[in-house]
Amino acid sequence: MDEMESIAKALVAPGKGILAADESGGTIEKRFKIINVPSTETNRRDYREMLFTTPGAAEYISGVILYDETIRQKAKDGTPLPEVLKRQGIIPGIKVDKGAMPLAGFPGEKITEGLDGLRARFEEYYKLGARFAKWRAVITIGKDLPTLGCLEANAHALARYAALSQEAKIVPIVEPEVLMDGDHTIERCEEVTELTLRIVFQQLTMQRIVLERMLLKPNMVVPGKDSSKQASVREVATATIRCLRRTVPSAVPGIVFLSGGQSDVLATQHLNVMNQMGPHPWQLSFSYGRALQDAPLHSWLGNPANVTAGQEAFFHRAKANGFARNGKYTELLEAENTELQGTSSGNIREASASQD
Repeated sequence: MDEMESIAKALVAPGKGILAADESGGTIEKRFKIINVPSTETNRRDYREMLFTTPGAAEYISGVILYDETIRQKAKDGTPLPEVLKRQGIIPGIKVDKGAMPLAGFPGEKITEGLDGLRARFEEYYKLGARFAKWRAVITIGKDLPTLGCLEANAHALARYAALSQEAKIVPIVEPEVLMDGDHTIERCEEVTELTLRIVFQQLTMQRIVLERMLLKPNMVVPGKDSSKQASVREVATATIRCLRRTVPSAVPGIVFLSGGQSDVLATQHLNVMNQMGPHPWQLSFSYGRALQDAPLHSWLGNPANVTAGQEAFFHRAKANGFARNGKYTELLEAENTELQGTSSGNIREASASQD
């Protein structure tokens, strides 16, 4: 097994998943505004350092996706943040796309940019410590949307990114996200997600991607957030697994779901039930942003005195999803928030002692 295959499997090791901490400057500014914290470089560094240094987090977190700014930052003690993660036993990754822009000729649809100069950026990111990468494409469901032209354009860009990533010996995470925005049914989401994934894997094959050296980061099959007919956890899990079994080759080591605007608890519940429906041809894991970060963000509030509280909240959500990876998450575990925070404090003390 080569290095990329080993890293891909390590990222979806049993009981573990990925923290997506790759918010752009604009996105993290919006989140900081909610808690009345200025989005300065120092505050962004302090917040992410709080997450990355949570002792014991590596028990449930295999990797962290970084933003360009973050991979270049240093902790307060001068240690580069990728090195902080590696010392924890966590693999550093990097978001490499330049964001979604309007797709010319296709009103209401977008194309992700960033292929120009990507080969050189990959070389730099590898030197900075990144061993996996992420590229996100966004697909909108609406009247007469998505179009085949949009799906094929984004799938081609995802495949070209993945080829450049593997050339640089960096594991690509391929993220085609069918958005929750809209009033569509779960059946319509399943139809669009299945078509999207079929076209994506067709393009990956054409661009000679080695499937064993990549991960897929799809949306779960859910109704639009404005739909009058919402779905149960079991319905979402059933539709998602059916869709993935129809489209994702078994050679892919793992599927790391995005949370896509779901609440943190609901994202965990969906993952848990899907794993209870196994075994599956691939590992089913998580690559959550907001679903892992909302609780620690609101515990931290930009106050250095709240770092321990923020770390306990992060540890709790990481543990909950770690249990969901094995289909062992329960409502009782969620309800025992206070007890879990006490456990996380114990793990923090134990991990700190082991590092001394």
